Amino acid sequence: MDLNTIDRYRYARTREDLRLGPGERVVAGGTWFFSEPQVDADGIVDLTTMGWPAFEDLPDDGLRIGATCPIVEITRLPARSAWRAQPLFSECANALLASFKIWNVATVGGNICRSFAAASMVSLAAGLDATAVIWCPDGSERRTPVAELITGNGTNSLGDAEILRAIDIPGTSMQSVTAFRKIALAELGRSGAVVTGRRDEDGTLILVVTAATLRPHVMRFDAIPTIDELHDRVVAADDFYTDPLGSADWRRATSAVLAEEIRAELAGGVTA
Repeated sequence: MDLNTIDRYRYARTREDLRLGPGERVVAGGTWFFSEPQVDADGIVDLTTMGWPAFEDLPDDGLRIGATCPIVEITRLPARSAWRAQPLFSECANALLASFKIWNVATVGGNICRSFAAASMVSLAAGLDATAVIWCPDGSERRTPVAELITGNGTNSLGDAEILRAIDIPGTSMQSVTAFRKIALAELGRSGAVVTGRRDEDGTLILVVTAATLRPHVMRFDAIPTIDELHDRVVAADDFYTDPLGSADWRRATSAVLAEEIRAELAGGVTA
């Protein structure tokens, strides 16, 4: 796509460079930005030159993923025996409807900031209780759960000139057993419903519905819920939506089925 409104492009190397002028927009991979006209933008600030590491260790076996980390890199993260949740990284990455070119250029942060309902990195981050680390234009930093950052299909609570720096995944989540389910109307189609599940070492069960709803829905249970308890929680979500890739009723019903499959997988012999 030729962006004929763009008349300047600069590379950010310091936090000071992230002070945006009128009409400037930040990009990392830019796979969405360069795919359609951006008539309200006339300048680009490239984040990829900030030098943020793709991965950094956090205390207690947690993991920080830099916002500019290409999605393909999370499938290459070196394995650790303590990180039982690591299969979820590849499962969510593969849920992204994209060519290999997009996979290698699109970034974790860009996918989250675009905030589409079917954003696979939102599924990953919300499923692992990741926190968004956000740089504010006044030089401060704020943190918010990724699941709460997303407000709708393509909308989020990022303020003007705020920059997603990283997502932090706690060690308790990385050490959990996870499960993943996805459905789409076409074999290679955009996700119609994605459900992630996680069972923490203390027995807590967390299930997250994305893609089927306009924003992530996180459901927490102190122990394995009954079939009926889980079903009622899933179908109670108020923002299942209809588009050409699925009706709201279909998304609601399939999400309940996928959630039950995950409940049964993570029950580990616990009777409903």
